[in-house]
Amino acid sequence: MRRGRDAEVGSVTIWVLGMCLMMLFVGGIALDLWRAFSERRALSGVVDAAAVAGASGIDTDRFRASGEVRLDPSRSEALAWDNLRTQEDTRSLVDATVEANPQDVTVTAVGRVDFTLLRIFLSGEEPLRVTVRATAEPRRSS
Repeated sequence: MRRGRDAEVGSVTIWVLGMCLMMLFVGGIALDLWRAFSERRALSGVVDAAAVAGASGIDTDRFRASGEVRLDPSRSEALAWDNLRTQEDTRSLVDATVEANPQDVTVTAVGRVDFTLLRIFLSGEEPLRVTVRATAEPRRSS
């Protein structure tokens, strides 16, 4: 009877060790995915602010002449670019575009997220690319 118990000594320790390794693995994947969500949220805030800044580029001559609220596309794009350049949370930003017309301004940003643990499974693959777009239009205040 004692011989059967001796054969099982340490099996729970190995099982618990395996479970701990699995939990570390799942935690590492969760950390990488959290980083991707965090970078997307940060880029979203950056492009939202730039789009709102661009939407303040109103064509003042047209507004004074007719009361119509329209954008000056070149001024709007310049304001959006200036805002993008002054943003501090752009560590993952790799590319950005600003397009304006008399109705609205659209800011698009592409970010890059480097993984830690998932890099093992994605060997040879490029890092995750996150694209965020925001559009804003001028509105008459009431």
